[in-house]
Amino acid sequence: MNHMGLVRCLLFAAGCVLAGAAVLGQSSQAPVPRMNILAVLTDDQGAWTVGAYGNTEVQTPNIDRLAREGARFANAFVTTPVCSPSRATFLTGLYPNRMGIGDYIGLEAQNGVGLPEWAKPWPETLKQNGYATALIGKWHLGMLPEFHPTRRGFDHFYGFLGAGSTPMDPLLERDGKKVQEKGYIEDMLTDDAIQFITENRSRPFAVVLATRAPHLPFGPVPEVDSAVYKNLDPTIPNSPGLDIKQVKSQTREYYASVHSIDRNLGRLLAKLEELGLEKNTVVVFMSDHGFMIGQHSLLTKGNAWSINGGVTGPRRPNMFEESIRTPLLVRWPRVVKPGTVIDRDISNLDIYSSLLDIAGVTPPNEPKRDGLDFVPLLRGQTVPWRDASFGEYDMHNSALAFMRMIRTKKWKYVRFYFTNLQDELYDMEADPKEQNNLAWDPKNTWSPNPAYQPVVKELQGRLMQWQRSIDDSILRPEYTPLEPANHRAEREAPPPPH
Repeated sequence: MNHMGLVRCLLFAAGCVLAGAAVLGQSSQAPVPRMNILAVLTDDQGAWTVGAYGNTEVQTPNIDRLAREGARFANAFVTTPVCSPSRATFLTGLYPNRMGIGDYIGLEAQNGVGLPEWAKPWPETLKQNGYATALIGKWHLGMLPEFHPTRRGFDHFYGFLGAGSTPMDPLLERDGKKVQEKGYIEDMLTDDAIQFITENRSRPFAVVLATRAPHLPFGPVPEVDSAVYKNLDPTIPNSPGLDIKQVKSQTREYYASVHSIDRNLGRLLAKLEELGLEKNTVVVFMSDHGFMIGQHSLLTKGNAWSINGGVTGPRRPNMFEESIRTPLLVRWPRVVKPGTVIDRDISNLDIYSSLLDIAGVTPPNEPKRDGLDFVPLLRGQTVPWRDASFGEYDMHNSALAFMRMIRTKKWKYVRFYFTNLQDELYDMEADPKEQNNLAWDPKNTWSPNPAYQPVVKELQGRLMQWQRSIDDSILRPEYTPLEPANHRAEREAPPPPH
């Protein structure tokens, strides 16, 4: 063998050794486990009801723990301030208008309204990629069989399909059958979540625990929750016309319901630790929308009642901060730095893309989603982000209102379609509590405020651009305001026999 031949042989042998070492090195490394996902979605819980968001009277140690051990989103919003459309967005990353869900699903539940099959929520995609999936608790996205959670990507469902349930001794669906349960609903829902996690601990799982609490009626709740606030004299909003005694009583009851969520969250976190899953499970905590008890002299959310003088009055459709701002906490061990605070505007639109990214799953190409992926923010990266959030609400239950909203750091503009003199403009920096509507001339409330017309026109232009981008149904020539379902049923019913 000549000199060059010997060199070639030696190089070849060295390459084989290095390749073999690389293979051995790879095989000696354990595969990176896929992240489990536990998403807790509460019902009617504003960000103001959590200690980590500045409330010093409420006791939420387990929710606050997620903020200490993970990330707190300081500015998390929903696209619609009522249940069904917001839940549809949480699951799909789509604006509700695109899915035909403008208000909570009420009387039209039997008329074919529900989460469309083509929307493909994130649990369905995870299921197709080997995850065990469960929805435990509230659905409210269609009552007919074709809208059942098990037809939308969930292997397991235990809970209720409609808008609500009783706090104690609820009628729930288990294994496809209605069962009259005994006890407190949040405890039973948590029991089921713990059982599902335990049974599926050896494979990746995604659980959506959609609590009933703290929805009205707030109670009864177990003594362990109500006793915490029995002697509390809560701070309440300084809104005109409130019945102070009534609002304080409601606040104590509301806090007790929130406490039941926190207590059961603690049970879930303890179970993850017991099973050795806490390092491999991302915990997400959010609500479907906010809530008011006296703020703006209102009770509930985007379809709130006036409560001046202690009397429940007419509906007040709104996009107030308390209605659209929710808690959002994400604990992602070994990735998110404990105590992270993210101040970018986040939407429930963003849940879809972000959770699929966390799971390492590529979303389907269609339909195109409307949200962003906030995982880079969780990793501490600087990325381009939205400078405005948009909202919508086509209210047709109990009252009529057709609202579109744009919210920037400086301004919030709410446009009311099919009515006059109701548009709203707020300076969110100078007036964060939204007390002074700048849209109308203070000297002549029948006329637009000339000082702010340039601002209104700019925001209207951006709002219209967004509406066109989602093919907003309200802009279509054939669109007419939605008639309430019960009125429509009466009108379309055949005439009685003579």
